[in-house]
Amino acid sequence: MSWDFTEDAAFLALCDAYKESGEPSAMEFLAHGEGAFHFQELTQNAAGEGIDLGDSDALDAFQQEVIDTLEELCS
Repeated sequence: MSWDFTEDAAFLALCDAYKESGEPSAMEFLAHGEGAFHFQELTQNAAGEGIDLGDSDALDAFQQEVIDTLEELCS
């Protein structure tokens, strides 16, 4: 993926919310509430950057990359 989502405002908000949540699992955090909201915003921003997340494999890969990045940078 050519888009660096870590600089996107939605990812930064997601990272901050993840830190504040105290949730140990990024996957669980993204599954509900504020995490799901920020992830949805991030996917919309990705579409705006020309990233095609239309098929489930692409969306799953993007979600896993976001999870890995959250756990690495934001915990």
